[in-house]
Amino acid sequence: MVVDDKFFEKLVNAFRKLPGVGRKSAERYAMHILSMGEEEVENFVDVIISTRKHFKKCSQCKNICVTDPCKICASNERDDKLLCVVEKPSGVSSIERAGVYKGKYYVLDGLLSPIDGIGPEELGISRLLEIVKIRCVDEVIVATGATTEGEATATYISQILSQLGVKVTRIAHGVPIGAGLEMTDQFTLKEAFEGRKPISN
Repeated sequence: MVVDDKFFEKLVNAFRKLPGVGRKSAERYAMHILSMGEEEVENFVDVIISTRKHFKKCSQCKNICVTDPCKICASNERDDKLLCVVEKPSGVSSIERAGVYKGKYYVLDGLLSPIDGIGPEELGISRLLEIVKIRCVDEVIVATGATTEGEATATYISQILSQLGVKVTRIAHGVPIGAGLEMTDQFTLKEAFEGRKPISN
């Protein structure tokens, strides 16, 4: 196998787009795919395509779901007055597994990054404000990661919502610096939620 073949490189680069996958891992995945039988590869691809078609984004919170609105948004047992803002759908999954939160969510699908052209519009901040107003939300918990972008996004959301008189808190920094919620264990998430503090603007 010629590792600098352009088709091989395209496959490697496709795997590198997955979170946490570096060059070596991507090459291993690519080689494994090429070692599989043709029917096995077709079945693998079919599963990805059919699963992707099965899921959609909730029109209210932007979480990945099967029905719209998602079960969390549609639930009468969840607290409408409590809203947790996360960077991506995997954050919702992590918090739900920890069982520490009974409110609803809003998924940003990213973080503020002017260099990459990601601003408030790309994150749907106006939709977030609309939801907060409609539901008369009492508290917004910002659960973005402890990165430079995560902190900047949390501060921006706090500044915007403070104009509406809404309490905005940040999960405590038991969550490792630079790590996303999906990499955080359930005990640490529980401590982070219980130790949340107001964001100082």
